[in-house]
Amino acid sequence: MSKYSRKLQKLYDTAPKQETAVLVALIHQGQTEQQVQEYLDELAFLTETLGAKTVYKFTQRLEKPDVRTFVGSGKLEEIQAYVTHFEVDMIIFDDDLSPSQMRNLENELKVKVYDRSLLILDIFLNRAQTAQAKTQVELARFQYLLPRLTRMWTHLERQRGGTGTRGGAGEKEIETDKRDIRNKITLLKTKLKEIEKQGETQRKGRKGIVRVALVGYTNVGKSTLMNLITKTNILAENKLFATVDSTVRKVVLENIPFLLSDTVGFIRKLPTHLIESFKSTLDEIREADLLVHVVDISHPGFEDHIAVVKSTLNEIGAGDKPMLLVFNKIDLVPAMPSEEEMHNMSEVELEEQQYLDFGKLSKAYEKKTGIPPVFMAAENGTNVEEFRTVLTKEVKKQHLKIYPHYLERETIDLSQFGEE
Repeated sequence: MSKYSRKLQKLYDTAPKQETAVLVALIHQGQTEQQVQEYLDELAFLTETLGAKTVYKFTQRLEKPDVRTFVGSGKLEEIQAYVTHFEVDMIIFDDDLSPSQMRNLENELKVKVYDRSLLILDIFLNRAQTAQAKTQVELARFQYLLPRLTRMWTHLERQRGGTGTRGGAGEKEIETDKRDIRNKITLLKTKLKEIEKQGETQRKGRKGIVRVALVGYTNVGKSTLMNLITKTNILAENKLFATVDSTVRKVVLENIPFLLSDTVGFIRKLPTHLIESFKSTLDEIREADLLVHVVDISHPGFEDHIAVVKSTLNEIGAGDKPMLLVFNKIDLVPAMPSEEEMHNMSEVELEEQQYLDFGKLSKAYEKKTGIPPVFMAAENGTNVEEFRTVLTKEVKKQHLKIYPHYLERETIDLSQFGEE
């Protein structure tokens, strides 16, 4: 082996290896195996976003979680055998664990244990960019982790570099860490109040202009749509929670100015602590005059995603706002063929394709929202002009509420509203 090859081999041997994870979910009464597998697919996507690799998925049908270890004793032995044999780094549960369940599981399995909320909180912590978002997520994470702190989670300040570290400290060290966390929570709350005051001042300065907020399930294409309308370069990638920080841009369509904000995506079982901590960021949604609800129509569970977003909007007090529904990614699903096309297709072809009747969907959701939905593909610009037309019409309605005597030639000085 040459000197260069030995050097490469040495670098390869010392390079950090990607952490591995197994996923665990219970099949509750009324759920199907297929539903739970879809939930686990989403959990695997979250795991990938954190930076770990899913190597196996465990499911168990139980009416309710085991009080002590969440899963039954037989399933726990099966998980333990797999984790030990394949030297798995972490176990991730699709539901939230109680503090005692997390402690018991780590004592039994001897590896890092995540539940769904903690996984999401860590992803948010890695992706937050602004001081406000970082402070909000850090506060939420400490509040959630404090009662669940175990030997695996000691020395939290050293975890930022990767997906997690393994501790080896005693009970005294845990108590010390708990005391440090309580002090940090107090400091973070104080810091967040100061940041929120600045945010309130900025939002007050935007009075007199229509405010539109993009909302939706995570990874539905909100940032891509934002880039399309504002012609900016906001991060848009095929990962969950690509956007954590709220972004606001000025837009003018047909002489009507408005502020468009791209907000954090919602997700099933979004941690309560995170919702509470993101109060000021979610104020962009609460204080918006119009919501643009973006839906990934290519996802098989898009109707469930709509329900999750609606439920979260109701939870934060924004469920009754005017809403324009945008069904995105229509290029990834086959539309209902015409009668002539169907006549020329075989029964097998008709059964194999999962067609969506856009006309039927349009009527159904227009009845719910009062505004005709738009079907488009933001990635390639399909039907973008239709979206602009409908958006302009709805923004104009809101603009007329602020300026009832608005004239077509009227313009507003946007410099007073600033930009984030």
